[in-house]
Amino acid sequence: MKIINPKISVIIPAYNVESYIAQAIDSALQQTERNLEVIVVDDASTDKTLATIQSIQDTRLQILINPHNLGAAASRNLATESACGEWIAFLDADDWYAPERLEKLLEVIQAKPNADMISDDLYYINDGAKSPWGTLLSESDECIDDICKIDPVYFVEKDVPVAGAFNIGLTKPMIRKDFILENEIESDATIKVCSDFWFCLNCLAAGANFFFIPQPYYFYRSRAGSLITTNKSTQLDEFCQAAKKFLLQEKQYNNPQLLRVVSNQLDFIEHKVKPYYRVVDRLKTHQWWAAVISMIQNPYFFIHSWDQFTTVFMRRFRRSTQNF
Repeated sequence: MKIINPKISVIIPAYNVESYIAQAIDSALQQTERNLEVIVVDDASTDKTLATIQSIQDTRLQILINPHNLGAAASRNLATESACGEWIAFLDADDWYAPERLEKLLEVIQAKPNADMISDDLYYINDGAKSPWGTLLSESDECIDDICKIDPVYFVEKDVPVAGAFNIGLTKPMIRKDFILENEIESDATIKVCSDFWFCLNCLAAGANFFFIPQPYYFYRSRAGSLITTNKSTQLDEFCQAAKKFLLQEKQYNNPQLLRVVSNQLDFIEHKVKPYYRVVDRLKTHQWWAAVISMIQNPYFFIHSWDQFTTVFMRRFRRSTQNF
């Protein structure tokens, strides 16, 4: 039976993911919370993605088809407009939910009725692997044991491209649809890799009450060819462009502390992290001489490399000793 007034609208943008899309959709449809709809946006796929979506028979499934490729952010915006749910939950087409995820997120509302956004920890799993190799929280230096509120300054300060960071921008919060509409918040279609981060930050800057639970119910797949595995320097360039755009938004000037931390992170990435990854990307592509020149021009490379190594080593060591 088709849900007339679904509690949750699960939105899945899909582009050339014929090998993964069925698992993503099934994980949404098989939730223990049954009062939902699933909106899949085929973003002009050129493989069998659309045929796979259309083969799934469930009255709760709605399919939108883009006439040409618009990108994940624009696809999410279109699906949000047509969503009927009280809450919006995003799911990437190559990821999947644990069966109880949405039920667990809804339970938070009982304890935090003022919540506008709710997210959970997430599992990291390699493509083809049978089990996750870690979680966002366990791979970070943070220690969170219970539901905690995420404020915009904390969100930015912890989401940095270094080992041990707590990149909350990777999570997929469930968001109250009325909050999105009332504050006219959209995913930025000009941002490809880190649009989730900026969407969440714009919600937080608009006053959203964002709660995080330390249990993982989202499976985040790492695979070759996904946006997150693209050239790191390119990702950081895009992040910096988005940060500059955010700082120019007039509505942000009522939070000087937030502006300051975004500005500080922009400076850190542009002058330290980007030069570091310029060297790394050249080493990965065997541009040895260009890498050496970049190292000479950027002595911080050696400091950052050592910090990254020691942070990862000590975290692995602590985790290994906990098993004894």
